[in-house]
Amino acid sequence: MNSNTISNGILKSLGIILGALILLFFLYKIKAIIVYISIAAVISLIGRPIILFLRRKLKFSNTLAVILTMALLMGLFIGLVLLFIPLIVEQGHNLSLLNIDDLQTNVEGLYKEITTYFNISSADLEQSLKDSNLLGKIDYSVIPNFLNSIISGFGSFSIGLFSVLFISFFFLKDSKLFEDGIMTLIPDNKESRSKKSFTKIKDLLSRYFVGLVFQILILFVIYTVVLLIFRIENAIVIAFLCALLNLIPYVGPMVSAILMLTLSMTSNLGESFSDVILPKTLYVMIGFVVAQLVDNFFSQPVIFSKSVKSHPLEIFLVILIAGVLFGIIGLVVAIPAYTAIKVILKEFLSDNKIVKKLTKGL
Repeated sequence: MNSNTISNGILKSLGIILGALILLFFLYKIKAIIVYISIAAVISLIGRPIILFLRRKLKFSNTLAVILTMALLMGLFIGLVLLFIPLIVEQGHNLSLLNIDDLQTNVEGLYKEITTYFNISSADLEQSLKDSNLLGKIDYSVIPNFLNSIISGFGSFSIGLFSVLFISFFFLKDSKLFEDGIMTLIPDNKESRSKKSFTKIKDLLSRYFVGLVFQILILFVIYTVVLLIFRIENAIVIAFLCALLNLIPYVGPMVSAILMLTLSMTSNLGESFSDVILPKTLYVMIGFVVAQLVDNFFSQPVIFSKSVKSHPLEIFLVILIAGVLFGIIGLVVAIPAYTAIKVILKEFLSDNKIVKKLTKGL
């Protein structure tokens, strides 16, 4: 090996590294567009069963089926906006006008009632709280400021919404548009297998995302009924947020439990803790547990068995590993990514013993 060969190898390696860095920098700069395309791809997967039903059962043309599907999805979205935005705006307006001193006094009063009720208000604890001034250090103005910032962000959100809808329309109209774009990067000798894999992935992920929609809907209905029964303020908004958090596996339900517990208690500030706040909160949390049991023993098993076709322990380990490696984003994309990887492995490495075991149900 002469010096010219070594030099060429080093230059080639540096060129590859430089090209990879430029590509990563470019992807970072257009990350918003990548997010738009990803959301549009999910919407197209959710709308795909509707289009197939309209085309196969009702004999609609492809264009008419796409238009009706987009109209249905847009109607659902507009319905959610008309339902939730006024409530969020009203709540944000109320909190922006909220007397922060009164809020702090109510929270401190609630804390004292809790410690007194559970007999944990010892002299040492009271003295330590006075010394640390923990409750006094809480910046209660963060609450209205945070909600006001959300409301002000709806202006920039409209640009992203238009982009997602525009991309989604063409993904639905030409279901192979995204596939053809990926096929340009695949070698010709592997194109046939890649197309089979892509079709299988679309079918499985379409079932998965439709299943998630029904999962959220079931939780939303149960949460709403429970909160309305016990007259919790803004019950629909709280139920929707808590149901939506369940999209994040394992972590989402814990966060939604804390959110529902906190909002249930604070919605009755000023009332008697032992007679009103504690009983209502306990009943609401019992309803929350019932909803989670329905989700864990009915909704999720149906989704995993009918769509991704993986064992619950297998899914748990995949989500756990993805969460450790990539955080919250890893938790959300773990199952779709793992499903796609399994399909690809089965198509290209079907003779491998490990792959056979992993893809037995596909």
